[in-house]
Amino acid sequence: MSSPPVPLSQYVLKIHSRCDLACDHCYVYESADQSWRGRPVVISDETVARTAQRIAEHASAHELDSVQVILHGGEPLLAGKVRIKRIATELESALRGISRLDLRIHTNGVQLDEEFCDVFAEHNVKVGISIDGDRAANDRHRRYADGRSSYDKVIRAIGLLSTSRFRHLFAGLLCTIDIANDPVAVYETLTSLYPPRIDFLLPHATWDNPPVRTTASESQYADWLTTIFDRWLAEGRPVQIRTFDSVISTLTGGDSLTEALGLAPVTVVIIETDGSYEQVDSLKAAFDGAPVTGLDVFTHSVDVVGQHPGIAARQQGLAGLCQACQACPVVTSCGGGLYTHRYRAETGFDNPSVFCADLLKLITHIRTRLPEVGAVRQEVPTHDVSCHDFRALASGLGDAAAIAQLIKAQRSLRRVLIGAVYQAGAAVSEASDAARAALQAAWTVLVTIDRERPDALACVLAHPYVRAWAVRCLEQLTSLRRDTGQHIQEVQGPAAVLGHLGAIAAASALRAGVDADVTVPVIDAGIHLPTLGRLVLGPAETLPTAADKTEVATIAITGGTVSIWAVDGFWTLPAARLLAGESGQVTVAGTGRPAEWQPVRTLRAPGLCVALEDTDPYRDCHRWRASPRLTDSEFAQWQRHFEDAWLEIQREHSAYAPALAAGLSVLMPLSPPQQPDCDISATARHAFGAVAVARPADPATLALLLINEFQHVKLGAILDLYDLCDPASSRPSSRPSPAEGHEESRALERILQDTYAQLAVTDVWRARQEVASGAAAEVASQRFAYWRTHAADGIETLVSSGSLTPLGLRFVNQMRRSVAHRGPAQAAAKDGF
Repeated sequence: MSSPPVPLSQYVLKIHSRCDLACDHCYVYESADQSWRGRPVVISDETVARTAQRIAEHASAHELDSVQVILHGGEPLLAGKVRIKRIATELESALRGISRLDLRIHTNGVQLDEEFCDVFAEHNVKVGISIDGDRAANDRHRRYADGRSSYDKVIRAIGLLSTSRFRHLFAGLLCTIDIANDPVAVYETLTSLYPPRIDFLLPHATWDNPPVRTTASESQYADWLTTIFDRWLAEGRPVQIRTFDSVISTLTGGDSLTEALGLAPVTVVIIETDGSYEQVDSLKAAFDGAPVTGLDVFTHSVDVVGQHPGIAARQQGLAGLCQACQACPVVTSCGGGLYTHRYRAETGFDNPSVFCADLLKLITHIRTRLPEVGAVRQEVPTHDVSCHDFRALASGLGDAAAIAQLIKAQRSLRRVLIGAVYQAGAAVSEASDAARAALQAAWTVLVTIDRERPDALACVLAHPYVRAWAVRCLEQLTSLRRDTGQHIQEVQGPAAVLGHLGAIAAASALRAGVDADVTVPVIDAGIHLPTLGRLVLGPAETLPTAADKTEVATIAITGGTVSIWAVDGFWTLPAARLLAGESGQVTVAGTGRPAEWQPVRTLRAPGLCVALEDTDPYRDCHRWRASPRLTDSEFAQWQRHFEDAWLEIQREHSAYAPALAAGLSVLMPLSPPQQPDCDISATARHAFGAVAVARPADPATLALLLINEFQHVKLGAILDLYDLCDPASSRPSSRPSPAEGHEESRALERILQDTYAQLAVTDVWRARQEVASGAAAEVASQRFAYWRTHAADGIETLVSSGSLTPLGLRFVNQMRRSVAHRGPAQAAAKDGF
């Protein structure tokens, strides 16, 4: 049995098929499909056990890092505390050692009490609550069968989840839109409940049963949402709103956060109380039997479900949409809308969404408003690379102009990430009042600098390890656990990681000459200012007593003076001294710990200046471990090697010099390898502009390592802009990758990365072969042939994989031309697409 196009990683498990409310907009009980009537009221233990087994075998077969299971209904709390506890235990047991279980429950909340929350806390079950806004809005639809209001009980449930004891379980609020409700009143009510996230849901409708509209306008739902969006934006986006965040993410090249938007493959399957697999629940609104697959957990594996035509149809991306949607200017954000909303009896699902006009107006409105965001602005990266520059980059080269286009896109991406960190941090339920105040103060400083001195902010955000920190911070804040194989330095906890935003704000304020007062974490006995250096502190006599043991410091920048307070210490530094990169002992005013300022030093060569970064706490994100602070003598050795290596690049490999000069901003020293005569170097996917190297024995080797690693830097930035590998293909070709000997399961992007770097290595040995003589020429000739063969074989592996996008195939074909012409330096000027 073949595998589904994309593994299924999200499961909605129906544990109770009845409800204690009689909401008149419910798609389960009020829609065309009435299959709930013939299903068991409560899921059986046997069905749960079989379901857990099916999920685990699928996760194991596809090596899924995590699996999300949402307990649903009906009203799932009607299953009772004991049964829910058994279900959670069964799922945990089945997935233990295979995948991380992300367990959630969606409820109307009226049954929620402390005992339920205790069960959820024991099994880390995140809780989402449905509420439609203020009392009038909620009572319009969410009532008991006898007409009684459910509002007070829902508010009580939300209050329970908002307590410090259970706040970590609060997943957010789900609100179904009714345009008869006042959008501002709904928004104000929901935000006053301080949820970590709000999800506004369009009511389920089809072309045969269109949504209610009170006027002839086709965009009333967009008008309702844009009213909230403008208010949300003016308030600084105080809470995550999934619809808006999804549109912003897709407009800026990221992923959608909801199946209702975007082109990402849908990876969800429903499991009913009788063990039947179904397609998404909302299809019940289309026609009777619409979600049915005819499959069940007792007879069929999840792989079989993934091949069902209805599920496979939702994994085709753009190709799965009707012609009108494919030609739409907002299709990458809209994605055709929710699959259910496309249905028409005559044409099935081959239609735009019945909310098409609303989605077009909403997405266009958000796109036009983004450049005006009054915070660290979310620039819409409508970035593109010209055909000429794309061809040059694909050949393995690219000049300063091509790199400048990549840098511009990276600048936008970093700004988006910084904004995302602030939003995620502001929504952390466990954060103390002091941590929230520190985060807000840092953000306020960044807003001020962005308005008054955007060049200073851009200088700090351009530092490669700012993005590396932001990605790591978001992963921690969203509880994502991913083993990247990298040696990442552990700091004192999430508070320290998030607090680094204050350090970014302080460094930006220093460069901008703006007064600021921020709080920063003390990491490894140091106070870090990205791009500038760190203040290394002596031991403290008093330790902090906070729960996470994170020591903090306060930085005040006033005029030309930087004042720093920490536990048992106070220091002042001249701002000009920090900006100039001077080192030496820092005089301590009064009593306190000794301290030394360690600046970021600069490696210099004709036409090139690169920061040698051995201070940033987030630099240790590469395959190999970062070196500790270099001595002055070690730095001098690096300077000599670096200058000589750059001169060789300019002299012997001049085709690579313009890109390096434009894009290489940081060289990060690695700890020397344990084995002698072993040269190590690395790049990090989220640290554009940085190359990590352990200082080799000679400058010629350093030149080769810089050229080789900068290929990874370039390609990573290209992949941030374009999908070269088809996201619907989960595995590369089964053909072994020559770049890795006989390894058969390389990820396709890694093969592309290795092969792209091998283009440059081939070119380096080609050049050395042409200038060397005697034994050196023979060695160069052998290595040229070796790497050329490996690059050519890697290219054929990529082409034959069937997993490249059309653009990716063009890119790799240009790589093929480079190899055919002996090296990219000779091929770049000869071939076009």
